[in-house]
Amino acid sequence: MAIFLTKDSKVIVQGMTGATGMKHTKLMLGDGTNIVGGVNPRKAGTSVDFDGTEVPVFGSVAEAIEKTGANVSVLFVPPAFAKAAVVEAIDAEIPLAVVITEGIAVHDSAAFWAYAKSKGNKTRIIGPNCPGLITPGQSNAGIIPGDITKPGRIGLVSKSGTLTYQMMYELRDIGFSSAVGIGGDPVIGTTHIDALEAFEADPDTDLIVMIGEIGGDAEERAADYIKANVTKPVVGYVAGFTAPEGKTMGHAGAIVSGSSGTAQAKKEALEAAGVKVGKTPSETARLARDLLKG
Repeated sequence: MAIFLTKDSKVIVQGMTGATGMKHTKLMLGDGTNIVGGVNPRKAGTSVDFDGTEVPVFGSVAEAIEKTGANVSVLFVPPAFAKAAVVEAIDAEIPLAVVITEGIAVHDSAAFWAYAKSKGNKTRIIGPNCPGLITPGQSNAGIIPGDITKPGRIGLVSKSGTLTYQMMYELRDIGFSSAVGIGGDPVIGTTHIDALEAFEADPDTDLIVMIGEIGGDAEERAADYIKANVTKPVVGYVAGFTAPEGKTMGHAGAIVSGSSGTAQAKKEALEAAGVKVGKTPSETARLARDLLKG
């Protein structure tokens, strides 16, 4: 089992013919991802050879879906054009759009988030400014290294890309059902709560690791959700205990304002919901390992 992405997912890449899109399309293919096409209106009708695998280029997301049955799009589109690309994916009603692009204006993210909602949320958005998601051994949609872990029984949801990779590596001997990087921008599509709900329903996920960071109240809301709805053990980590007040740290949404959004407040909220919270990523991995052994 997996959440959101399986071996049967048919993936297209918006922005596949750019340098970043080319690089990561090749890596995703190497991880076994079923990539059925790319999208670039200026190169429609051509194809790209990835070490013997010919991937056709379509003029639009709608055409790609019509010709291939695609149900996932990964977006490597520059920030200035990302909003239009996401709106195109929403209009085509692709079930999953994974927005890797960093540096998208918050106004643009808010606009395409609201647009997806106005269209009935037929398109699940992951990101923006995220590493995507991976179901090890099945499919990889994004930039998560496919060789750092294996299939297993842990579900991972994280705001941070690099901490996603570290946690997957630290628990590589146990493995993951799915790992979802939701991104750390102020406005994102899929949230911690969405992933928690999916992992709770997944019979092949035994334990959930949740990685948060300073800024906003997403972790506090997730804690409330866990307390009310999640029966599986959850282990957490919150990045940013030493972050100075009022200074953006890494992600655009990672900023502490007064007592709001601090790592300590988030840790306390999670612990009150029964989540074991590590002080470091390595300690968090040890907590997860001990819970699974128990």
